[in-house]
Amino acid sequence: MARSPRRWPPPSSPAFWRSPLRGPWFTSVLGVVLLAGITVLFVTGLLSYAAYNPDLSPVNDKTPGKGILGFYLFAWPTDPYWLYRLNQGVHVTLGITLVPVLLAKLWSVVPRLFQIPPARSLAHALERLSLLLLVGGALFEFVTGVLNIQLDYVFPGSFYPLHFYGAWVFFAAFLAHVVLRAPTAVRNLRRLRGSEGASAPPPGSPGSPGSPGSPSSPPPVSPPVSAAEPSLVSPNPVEPTVSRRGALGMVGGGSLLLFATTVGQNFDGPLRATALLAPHGGAEPGSGPAGFQINKTAASRGIIATETSEEAWRLAVTGPGGSVRLSRAELLRLPLHSSALPIACVEGWSTSDQWWRGVRLRDLAALVGYETDAAPDVLVESLQRRGAFRRAALRANQVRDPRSLLALDVNGEPLTPDHGYPARVIAPAVPGVLNTKWVARMTFGEL
Repeated sequence: MARSPRRWPPPSSPAFWRSPLRGPWFTSVLGVVLLAGITVLFVTGLLSYAAYNPDLSPVNDKTPGKGILGFYLFAWPTDPYWLYRLNQGVHVTLGITLVPVLLAKLWSVVPRLFQIPPARSLAHALERLSLLLLVGGALFEFVTGVLNIQLDYVFPGSFYPLHFYGAWVFFAAFLAHVVLRAPTAVRNLRRLRGSEGASAPPPGSPGSPGSPGSPSSPPPVSPPVSAAEPSLVSPNPVEPTVSRRGALGMVGGGSLLLFATTVGQNFDGPLRATALLAPHGGAEPGSGPAGFQINKTAASRGIIATETSEEAWRLAVTGPGGSVRLSRAELLRLPLHSSALPIACVEGWSTSDQWWRGVRLRDLAALVGYETDAAPDVLVESLQRRGAFRRAALRANQVRDPRSLLALDVNGEPLTPDHGYPARVIAPAVPGVLNTKWVARMTFGEL
């Protein structure tokens, strides 16, 4: 007699999900880690956005119409000078490190995405909606963030508004989910802290499936929190091959591996070569004074040697006192100053301090009618013809800082074309894209 094919239960049935690892303790531990980590990511992301001074000038603002979402914006400080380097290094490195935790968390709760009925009450409906926005928002933010640091702009539109608005949608859902789920998570951790070891014994140990004297199926574990909330524990689990603590160790090991292959992008020298997952994690770009990382090459931005030559290039400086045009030789005859400053990029990479020499921005403002201590905002325009931030604005506090320079040399040598020859801006604590290279024009005054 022909045997009828075995019928598998649908995903909406608890019997469909047979992993013995799922359970309230496992999910709650991952949730606590994400609660702390995602909060740090959100705060450092907002600070990174504020560092662009988007409310200063439309050329800096890639998210027009942000409205109330820009409530926290403030004049970005210049001290400590490594502020943006630290902030963005933490944001990017932590984001990559949390990827295994996020994936494990999504895997641990996937049965709840298939629950029927979808909503049993208004409170449950709100929780389900927050879960939908939370999962979608988390995947969107992490995917766009990882693509951005890899310089793979395959998503439609600009990264800045997509990531900014996506972050607010995600974090609103995240807060709602935390409010709705926090009491249950805390209760699960307290109740299961001492009994977790018995919930998924390793094979061959007393009480494990298949061990002498054990039942054919594992003993039941902690009951659901309430009758209204189905348990994540499978009613018919398969034989476990690892404990839940072992699974957490694997997740932690994956995070540690990602951390080790990312964090090196924040350093120069041999450590940068360990940043295998970062776009700037390879060998140093040459050696000597110019042997430190760059993001945009002269060739990639259409800069040609004839327009940056001593004969052709002139810097136009404009203010209420008129305009002046200065050659590189004339700039070198002005009072020159030095600053030790890093370059830090939104993708998370940064350099160590480099020694820059050039003319202070506030001294250039004085050439066109401003008192040195009353230098205003400035609009800086580059020779580059394509790419974002061909024009960028700096606030008055950044212009007045004595470390802010129109740099002509770096580490004792003239700038190279890829580092911005014949002149570039360098200022403390600003994102790398605001340190405009191949400067052609500077306009001082209200923007």
